[in-house]
Amino acid sequence: MADILSLKESAVVYLDRSGGLEKLTEDCKQFNDPQHAEAVYRFCVTVNPSDVIEVDPVLGDCVLHEPLRATALFQSVFFLAIKTLSLIEKIHTQSQVNVILNLTHLPPFPEYTLDLGCFPRGRGPMRPISMEGLVIAVTRVTKYTQGARFLCINDDCPCSTGFHHIRVHAPGATESATVRNDFSCMICNSQLKEDVKFRVLGDKQLVELIHVKALEVLNARQQSSLRYQSVTLFLRDELCNSMTIGRLYRVLGIPAHVHQWPNLTWSVEANGVRPWEPEYLCNISVGFQELLRATASSPWRFSAIAAHGFGLDIAPPGSYDTLKLGLLLSLVQTRADAEEACHNLDLLVVATDTLVFDRLMTYSLGLARRGVRHQASGEMFASLSRDEHGTGNANIHAGSALLATGGICMLGDLGYYKKDKLDSIQSVLESRTVSVFILGKKYGEDADQQLSFPLQCSFWALADPSQRSGRTDCTVLGTAEMGPVPLQLADTFGLVIQCKDMLREQALLAQTVHTLQQSVQPGKPLYPSRWEFSSQDYQELVTHAQTLKVELSPGAEKMIHGYYMASRRVRTLSQGVKMSVASIKLLISLAEAHCKLCLRTRVLEEDAVIAVLLCENSVTLKHGASALMIPPDAVFPCDLGDEDGLHKRDKKLDKLHQNILRFIYAYAPGADTYITEE
Repeated sequence: MADILSLKESAVVYLDRSGGLEKLTEDCKQFNDPQHAEAVYRFCVTVNPSDVIEVDPVLGDCVLHEPLRATALFQSVFFLAIKTLSLIEKIHTQSQVNVILNLTHLPPFPEYTLDLGCFPRGRGPMRPISMEGLVIAVTRVTKYTQGARFLCINDDCPCSTGFHHIRVHAPGATESATVRNDFSCMICNSQLKEDVKFRVLGDKQLVELIHVKALEVLNARQQSSLRYQSVTLFLRDELCNSMTIGRLYRVLGIPAHVHQWPNLTWSVEANGVRPWEPEYLCNISVGFQELLRATASSPWRFSAIAAHGFGLDIAPPGSYDTLKLGLLLSLVQTRADAEEACHNLDLLVVATDTLVFDRLMTYSLGLARRGVRHQASGEMFASLSRDEHGTGNANIHAGSALLATGGICMLGDLGYYKKDKLDSIQSVLESRTVSVFILGKKYGEDADQQLSFPLQCSFWALADPSQRSGRTDCTVLGTAEMGPVPLQLADTFGLVIQCKDMLREQALLAQTVHTLQQSVQPGKPLYPSRWEFSSQDYQELVTHAQTLKVELSPGAEKMIHGYYMASRRVRTLSQGVKMSVASIKLLISLAEAHCKLCLRTRVLEEDAVIAVLLCENSVTLKHGASALMIPPDAVFPCDLGDEDGLHKRDKKLDKLHQNILRFIYAYAPGADTYITEE
């Protein structure tokens, strides 16, 4: 008894020091409304285990290892404070005080961490633990019973009135453990009946959390024999809707065994939720550091050499450089930050020999922080099932696109998709949201409901022009046949790149020789060069570039705005094509990505030049050439095998830079205010 009193005294000291008693006084004010009558009054108190241990190590040990006992101690202290200070007159018994201890953190030791990839799970102690994982499924928010008042049916029993029998939800308890009709009176053993008007309801949501490495099953990398099983989290009240499908989180929770005859499931009652990102190595390799110093005189050479030497295991150097640059730009630009702002760069590749390009995109997918290759048998956006925990609620499962949040979703060849699926892709790319329609009748609700989830990934796709598309406007100068991809769908992809070899036989021979040499001499450098980079080097480059915060310079901003206004005017008048606001977003995204790839933090006018060239080529493939008239291979107009080739490229890009300025000066309204004729 003395030990319990000592622990209660320590709890009072901690609450006094941490401001918990002041918060209790404020929280009680909302319950003093005469119209507000409940059986249970809920109070949340923030508990810092480190501070509690400083006050009383025994109490701190109780908080960390016996959460139910610690809750009962704080409940007793709260009830005593409420009665002593007359904070709530409607509270008569300690059972009416429902205290929730929200832990700020746990000690950074393995004993307090649960690895979602380890088994078995259910044999550990039922105490607070920390875990990290990916949300793969969520349910709608539904109601549960926080507390209920029961009265004895025997009128002569003192428990027929008052608040003697109070049932409060406990971690791991089902609804039937809180409310049912077979409870007996503690005094006379008569049946208890619930006083329904005093029932207190709260919000509840179920979330499926899985180890982040489970995504490797959906990645294009080498498959592993490991299999991962998800954990069910119960989010209650203020924690509902705190977790977004497809995101990573660190969760503090208390494991619980949920009994649902004849099954016993292991789940976790969430106590705290925070966004989480694994730590990535952001060091730049020595090779790229030397390249950065050697190319400091030109704003274009670093990215050119990086693209030229990219994916040499798949294709020989000098082939498909524009595509390689586009893949690197998309990798660098795609991310979803903590504020849930999305930065994406979609890519559609038009090519006849899709096998080589599929391999190149698959290789690039392995460099993304999160890469998911959509399987034809899987769900692309979201699917529904009935919740398995007895509620009958709708469980929303993430498809490939939602699982790729903050990364890349590779769709492969669009020629294998049916028209309805292509229409769905177009709709989602236009709205950047995934909508799920829930039939109320099927899932135990009175009304139907539609939920929307933000789409925060980039899409990569292939289109084979040898397949018939039915386009009637391919005779327009500059347009490209896109196979089964409708023009409206191609428009929703920000960047369209055509991989077309003018010397088809030579390109095929070079690729054949490259593949044979790779097979005969695996691992041996086939193209000795001054600049050789491994996949690890590119991984570190992309990871570091993603973390850079960039800002537009006035010159880049004027060029992007001027090109957009000029192109919009020219194409509207000559082709009847409207340049949407999405074009400006694409231009800014491309310029920022090129700036990051060059490891700069300020977007220069030269970055905007690359963005304009890529964007103009993309629009030309879809709608035809404009008055700007740039060549199809504008970004890589010559071979980069030596220093002379790099110098020639710089000179040609300088010339194209001047052509863009003349185009803006001639067609953009008001361009003469910021561009001189010289």
